[in-house]
Amino acid sequence: MSDAQTPPLPTSQDVDKEAERRNRQLTVTLVVSALVFLGLIALAVFGLTRNADVTENIRDIFIIFLALESLIIGAALVILIIQLASLLNLLQNEIKPILDATNETIATLRGTTAFLSENLVEPVVKLNSYLAGLQRVLEMVGLKKK
Repeated sequence: MSDAQTPPLPTSQDVDKEAERRNRQLTVTLVVSALVFLGLIALAVFGLTRNADVTENIRDIFIIFLALESLIIGAALVILIIQLASLLNLLQNEIKPILDATNETIATLRGTTAFLSENLVEPVVKLNSYLAGLQRVLEMVGLKKK
């Protein structure tokens, strides 16, 4: 692949221009949507004030839809509460014991590493330092070659 085929990387100015263009496009879309919504509301109010019988029928239909929506939202809330209770049960009865066992294991590991450090590593380091000192003394006396 040659350099002529690779597109140039966008600069910060390009990114700023693109963000500004998206913001402008979003603003225009929101304003147009708001105007269309207000127009529909005005048309609905105008149409509903012309005939009382039609307005009553539409009102009754909306009341029925709102009642159905309330039932659906109520059922969704019940399901949500059941799921939340299930999650709390999982956290208390399964995850908490795992975390407790993990903390206990970590405490045991800390104790083991401290014990090994005091009883194994420190004596080995001291022995190595004594041997290095003895070797240096022997080299200085001339009994051992470098």
